[in-house]
Amino acid sequence: MLAALDSAAYHNPSPVQAGMIPRALAGVDVLGQARTGTGKTAAFAIPILEKLGTTTDGPLPQALILVPTRELAVQVRDEISKLAKGRKTRCVAIYGGKPIRQQIEKLSRGSDVVVGTPGRVIDLLARSSLRLEKLEIVVLDEADRMLDIGFRPDIEKILRRCPEKRQTLLLSATVAPGIERLAKRYMVDPEIMDFSPNTKTVDTIEQHYFSVDEERKYELLVRLLDRESPEQAIVFCRTKRGTDRLHHKLAKKNPAVNLIHGDMPQPARDRVMRKFRAGEVKILIATDVVGRGIDVSNISHIINYDMPQSSDDYVHRVGRTGRMGREGVAYSFVTPEQGIELTRIEMLINTLLKRDEIEGFQTVAKAAPPQESPADAEPAEKKPAAPGQRPRRRHRRAL
Repeated sequence: MLAALDSAAYHNPSPVQAGMIPRALAGVDVLGQARTGTGKTAAFAIPILEKLGTTTDGPLPQALILVPTRELAVQVRDEISKLAKGRKTRCVAIYGGKPIRQQIEKLSRGSDVVVGTPGRVIDLLARSSLRLEKLEIVVLDEADRMLDIGFRPDIEKILRRCPEKRQTLLLSATVAPGIERLAKRYMVDPEIMDFSPNTKTVDTIEQHYFSVDEERKYELLVRLLDRESPEQAIVFCRTKRGTDRLHHKLAKKNPAVNLIHGDMPQPARDRVMRKFRAGEVKILIATDVVGRGIDVSNISHIINYDMPQSSDDYVHRVGRTGRMGREGVAYSFVTPEQGIELTRIEMLINTLLKRDEIEGFQTVAKAAPPQESPADAEPAEKKPAAPGQRPRRRHRRAL
């Protein structure tokens, strides 16, 4: 393990790792509150690998890790493979969007650690292709996100199928009442560890906003990218269609632009993320499908082209930068009608966002000169109706 950590350039543990690893190795259940980008994947991956040891010849998995998204399943599998260097640990990722037959074949050849999304895990359990009777450790990663997107019934069904004598590790950015109920029902005297700072966002992230009219957002984005020249950036849109439209326009100016959203086939999403991690894609236009759990260390800028639907989503979007102590910058485009949304975000993170401007660029249309009210205007002369023609009636239009 020490050789693998040295090879991965993990020299000093983050607070999450220093707090969780000893307790997880001691075999206790842990409920850890930690945001993404704090090294929590290694905090549960290292104890799992240490507890598996070197005798991993059985056909059935000894550890199950549940995650909310396909991208996070791939990321966790890759992290475990990196930390298992020099061992013969078999880690299988199972998630929707890929042919289920291939995943069944991998499981039939034997697995030690399974990383999966709840929907695909349920599917494979129903087919008896995945068996859980030898499980020793269950991890719920990004548990709050899984509950947010409606996975509670699936998670409970999976946990009921797991052996009673097991260790459970639950990690969540927030400990809402739903998380507490889950922990109370399916964990044994869990130790609660809070690694969240007092503020909701990282201190190393500069956060700014622009007041901008909807129709001027694209031009503002182009000018902002020219001004900032980001190392790598994610531009968040609210809808899949909006993501497609923005990508179509921006890709004409910049070949290093790509997009990712939930309607794309899984192989295409994997391809985009591979290029983004390799640095071939500099600007990724995305929906909230990558709002959580994607760990790309070189992201220097986050741009909220569309404001998120909830204030919590803002925290998770912005958390894509400033990871593991690095510095990052976040910009939000706020239309005149979205002032209340900006206020909610500032209240949640307990920080005022700084207003920014691009020199020489008018983000908001100048107000038109006041028009003369009908009461003050002189009445226009009524033209007499032509002979044999009915006079035109004037109708008042409703607003």
